[in-house]
Amino acid sequence: MGNCSSGAGAPTTYSDDHPHHNGITVLPPNSNPSPQLPKPPPTSSSSSSLGRVLGRPMEDVRSIYIFGRELGRGQFGVTYLVTHKATKEQFACKSIATRKLVNRDDIDDIRREVQIMHHLTGHRNIVELKGAYEDRHSVNLVMELCAGGELFDRIITKGHYSERAAANSCRQIVTVVHNCHSMGVMHRDLKPENFLLLNKNDDSPLKATDFGLSVFFKPGDVFRDLVGSAYYVAPEVLRRSYGPEADIWSAGVILYILLSGVPPFWAENEQGIFDAILRGHIDFASDPWPSISSSAKDLVKKMLRADPKERLSAVEVLNHPWMRVDGDAPDKPLDIAVLTRMKQFRAMNKLKKVALKVIAENLSEEEIIGLKEMFKSMDTDNSGTITFEELKAGLPKLGTKLSESEVRQLMEAADVDGNGTIDYIEFITATMHMNRMEREDHLYKAFEYFDNDKSGYITMEELESALKKYNMGDEKTIKEIIAEVDTDNDGRINYDEFVAMMRKGNPDITHITQRRRK
Repeated sequence: MGNCSSGAGAPTTYSDDHPHHNGITVLPPNSNPSPQLPKPPPTSSSSSSLGRVLGRPMEDVRSIYIFGRELGRGQFGVTYLVTHKATKEQFACKSIATRKLVNRDDIDDIRREVQIMHHLTGHRNIVELKGAYEDRHSVNLVMELCAGGELFDRIITKGHYSERAAANSCRQIVTVVHNCHSMGVMHRDLKPENFLLLNKNDDSPLKATDFGLSVFFKPGDVFRDLVGSAYYVAPEVLRRSYGPEADIWSAGVILYILLSGVPPFWAENEQGIFDAILRGHIDFASDPWPSISSSAKDLVKKMLRADPKERLSAVEVLNHPWMRVDGDAPDKPLDIAVLTRMKQFRAMNKLKKVALKVIAENLSEEEIIGLKEMFKSMDTDNSGTITFEELKAGLPKLGTKLSESEVRQLMEAADVDGNGTIDYIEFITATMHMNRMEREDHLYKAFEYFDNDKSGYITMEELESALKKYNMGDEKTIKEIIAEVDTDNDGRINYDEFVAMMRKGNPDITHITQRRRK
């Protein structure tokens, strides 16, 4: 779960990207048991029945906190801005619907996330869990509110940046890794989006969030489930035999991006990224690397060693000359191109998602009759929406052989509004994307939807009005989209640029979601 803000005021987006996946055995048989949850406070509820997730007396979180606006949502959780009734202090509350926790593993995952957050709480660079409550419908995790936004957004907004600033950010990230490892916890999903600033001050601490994939470990434990996010995953995780050194690799990838604006292992799709990680070639020849200090390059290389046994530990990273406070990281500004690339790397192609939705809404009855029947056959409870379980059960009946991770990717790609289920239009959008996307007339129809005045170009104003309809339109996003799609740099998008964008692969598939029992 993460919170980030753009502009003034409280955070604007919260994401709980992690599906807590089915079929995972998190701890090897010889692992230490998880610490017990702290004793719950006396319940204010008259009912003394125990919650099935936390195993403690049920308690109504709304008797303590006033729920405000939604800050973001993910597969299981919706995160709200909440205010403590007595103190008027604001927090973030992730509400997880218990009906979505269908099996024992889902419940264990949530329980372990709470245990780990309690276990780590009190560290300056880790988001603090204030309390966990369960009622008949949901588990509610109340956490400190990180109102300063995401790390990369802060860097981009400031617009000036040096190796010393990168060292300061990376030091806080590796301090978290050191703290987790010394407490017997492996994070397993370190990435920039999971580091938030507590407030808007220049000296705000970075806070690590989202321990949904974290696990307890003992020295010597070997893990085999494939989890994490594509750009940041270590080679030994892809080979399914790893330990806590994988977190150092992820921190090394973040450092590479902090210094250059792009990830070290890049491809048009997830498999391509994995192949690049396993090949292990790291580019230190392209700009800006010739002007980066040799000390910084030395540290990146030692954090990204392919053999985990040769990789630096968290303590060794913190003691590296480049990393130390008042160490040898120079204070001269980095090339502005680094910020530009970082911005493009961050920009999600929202235009593409809206265009697909437009196409789906404009398909003729004949074109979608088969897809409509397919949707009805999968929607077994006739709710008008398809859950992950319904999708997984329905695809084989249609003769589609997809692995669980591919089904999960399809689900995440289709779920445009991020509420954990696919509605009819989202389903048509996603399935059409697999088979009918290339049709010229569909692409032209979508282009025309944006090009209001039929000038042959999509302008900034036209893009803004189209994206606002789908609640995607802030000025920053629109500028990023134009910058990303407008290859001839004339400040607008022509039809050829639009078609190229729609047909291009999507390297922003984030979560690797395949897990298996050991």
